[in-house]
Amino acid sequence: MIAWRYLRSRRRETFISIIAGFSFAGIMLGVATLIVVMAVMNGFRTELVGKILGLNGHILVQATASTFTDYKDVTDRLAKVPGVKFAMPFIEGQALASGPGGALGALVRGVERRDLDKITLVSTNIKQGSLDDFEQGKGVAIGSRLAQNLGIGLGDPITIVSPRGNVTPMGVTPRVKAFPVVAIFTVGMSEYDAGFVFMPFGVAQDYFNLDGRASAVEIHVADPDKVGALRKPIEEAAQRSVYVTDWRQRNVTFFSALEVERNVMFLILTMIVLVAALNIVAGLTMLVKDKSRDVAVLRTIGATRGSVMRIFFITGAAIGTTGTIAGFLLGLFLCLNIEEVRQGLSWIMGTQLYPPEVYFLSRMKADMQTGETTSVVLLALGLSLIATIYPAWKAAKLDPVEALRYE
Repeated sequence: MIAWRYLRSRRRETFISIIAGFSFAGIMLGVATLIVVMAVMNGFRTELVGKILGLNGHILVQATASTFTDYKDVTDRLAKVPGVKFAMPFIEGQALASGPGGALGALVRGVERRDLDKITLVSTNIKQGSLDDFEQGKGVAIGSRLAQNLGIGLGDPITIVSPRGNVTPMGVTPRVKAFPVVAIFTVGMSEYDAGFVFMPFGVAQDYFNLDGRASAVEIHVADPDKVGALRKPIEEAAQRSVYVTDWRQRNVTFFSALEVERNVMFLILTMIVLVAALNIVAGLTMLVKDKSRDVAVLRTIGATRGSVMRIFFITGAAIGTTGTIAGFLLGLFLCLNIEEVRQGLSWIMGTQLYPPEVYFLSRMKADMQTGETTSVVLLALGLSLIATIYPAWKAAKLDPVEALRYE
């Protein structure tokens, strides 16, 4: 009861109540910011991993010592390894794609239609056209951003220039060929939408002068986190000299940088909660100073030091607890509506926040993890409760005789 009365504002205690209000707002904003930022970074990583692994295989098997002419037999053996969902040979080469709107570098990947159907990130996100003509080798499938940048629509020809051309007495001449666009896909990752061209496998073999050969075999597994355990069975199943790499090796620098950034952001944003907790110390210290006469009266009528300490501890804990709960609810609301918040801020500020050209993804996603969110809430509660101990202890140590000497 006494703690609640101390929290309520009176005319001569308005300044103390204002400090308590700022402490509450600081805790709330600190917790909400920490939850939202960590959830957005988790969502960014989850989406990025999903896009990368959705388009690229989890394990890449490349031939060594000799050309990959026996890719069909190797693919059949690799597909039978326990834990492997499917294996597919492919042709891959860098090329220059050009259209009415200009010319851009592109990664041309030759695959079979049945294998492209298994890459659901592409086959289920065909925005224009279909893969029926792709199966018959009548054209290529390209990303929506590439089509937009080159000024190409469905059915228009896209000219692909490869440095691996014909050998002539004058040297190697680039190979130039136009292919009709039979499908346009959007996977939601700007780097892929703006740089991938899928070509029928046989057509790609002819185009890159790889008759009877494949660039590598791509393997998709059931559990991407357990690719390490499949390396040895895959090497044995290949029954030839191969070089095996997994998705973690190919992206180790990127994901390591992402993890470091995430940890540093957590430490920096924790400072916001710490500063808010220090506001609780300042507010309670001023409250103890203002209520010294009340404390002295309570002590003279029988209140123990423990009782006085509990009064001020409850006062400070109430600010920290309610601020943490409010911050959690605010953070939850923002995470559930993060894309709408982004669009609203972009409209208000007149600029594009979270541009896909920089962050690779076309939508912002927040992924709240239970363990991480619980850690943030417990951290805020812990800092808030620790901040109340010293002012409450000073109030309990107050000598009633000294406090009432000049009253």
